[in-house]
Amino acid sequence: MIELMIFIDKDSKVPIYQQIYEFIKKEIQTEQFKPGNKLPSSRALSRYLSVSRSTIELAYDQLVSEGYIEARPCKGYYISQLEGIYFSESISKQELQEKHIIKESKEKYRYDFALNEIDKGSFPYNVWQKLSKRVLLEADEEFFRLGNSCGEDGIRQEIAEYLYRSRGVKCSKEQIVIGAGNDYLLMLLGAILGEKQTVAMEVATYISAYYDFKHIGYEVQAIKQDEQGLDIRDLEEKNVKIVYVMPSHQFPMGMIMPLKRRIELLNWAKKSEERYIIEDDYDSEFRYKGQPIPSLQGFDRNGSVIYMGTFSKSVAPSIRVSYMVLPESLMERCLKEKYFFSVTVSKTDQKILELFLKEGYYEKHLNRMRKVYKGKHDLLVKYLKEMQEICVFHGENAGVHFVLEFINGLTEQEAIDRARDVGVKVYGVSEYCIMKNSQKECKVLLGYAGMGENEIGEAMKLLKKVWNR
Repeated sequence: MIELMIFIDKDSKVPIYQQIYEFIKKEIQTEQFKPGNKLPSSRALSRYLSVSRSTIELAYDQLVSEGYIEARPCKGYYISQLEGIYFSESISKQELQEKHIIKESKEKYRYDFALNEIDKGSFPYNVWQKLSKRVLLEADEEFFRLGNSCGEDGIRQEIAEYLYRSRGVKCSKEQIVIGAGNDYLLMLLGAILGEKQTVAMEVATYISAYYDFKHIGYEVQAIKQDEQGLDIRDLEEKNVKIVYVMPSHQFPMGMIMPLKRRIELLNWAKKSEERYIIEDDYDSEFRYKGQPIPSLQGFDRNGSVIYMGTFSKSVAPSIRVSYMVLPESLMERCLKEKYFFSVTVSKTDQKILELFLKEGYYEKHLNRMRKVYKGKHDLLVKYLKEMQEICVFHGENAGVHFVLEFINGLTEQEAIDRARDVGVKVYGVSEYCIMKNSQKECKVLLGYAGMGENEIGEAMKLLKKVWNR
């Protein structure tokens, strides 16, 4: 049996199952693993790597579907007999570098404007602990049986009610699918929509979703974007039936798609059968000016919008609970063809979150977090207004990150390098672009959720000094 010495970077933006998948694929391509070699069982590997078994199974399922390994009944997983698929070590490394799997050695930073953090001291520990104990105390024999592959009825009902109240999403609990992160849900969606599809994404986009689409075999078309979001005219010119958007707060550029543009996008979907809009509403809970515009799904009358959301931003990334609202026609197809894997969120976590929503704790938590993030947001705006000769900023009305555009001639890379020299980590917009710009980028991203107000102030003073040419 093969011994897998896999390094898992749990701080990486790359999902864990994807890191495992890429590692095994690389070892096969470079002939480190030979045809006929047996892989560890999903149970053994999950125990060894201290990750969930479902994570290992996602990686193995992807390798099986691409033909790198084969599952033999009652025996396990084995490396397939393949010819003409091996690549040189140098090519393999280059591919992995492009996919952000091989990371540069981590540098020490005093301040990190990370984009995927939450406020470290605001997780509702006491409530979560109380609900966890209660769930286990009240558990009966049925609780430990395998549940509904779409998720338990209780949490689906609570999510449906919450989405209607807060986002105008119109759905029944039967249209909701629960999953451990958007990566799993996009893989499932790929199975539902079918193979060899083409999906449109904005030039600058959520890069993890881009890689998810690539790994399920989809072609990705880059669509231009302007200050209002996705360019509908450019979309019309592309031969695509699926488009992925974040209208409530586009990542990474931060714009909010106005109602007129949303209606144009819905009209695009109505022009042809089997056109779908994937609406990723990843951080709509946090808005600092005016009322949020209702979701695209709430305006949809054609069954064209697939709505996705997560509790990672509002509660904690480690909760790993996301949800997808499917149009009725897609849900019917899904149930008929039995596309679902076993649900990837434990019954325990589903029940805890159900009670967290049902008993009002989630609303209280959101109200508290809005105040916390509003304080950090306003502080960052204050410092940025003092840097008007250096940069302008965008995306400040929602979410937990800003886009800075330099007007003093500084390039993105120069800004990143200067910030690094004084111990501050900022992030380049180019990291999130799926089509490279021939001109040098002059924009960086600052995420502030994970930083304290004192840290924000100290870091911004350093940046003002080193970015002032």
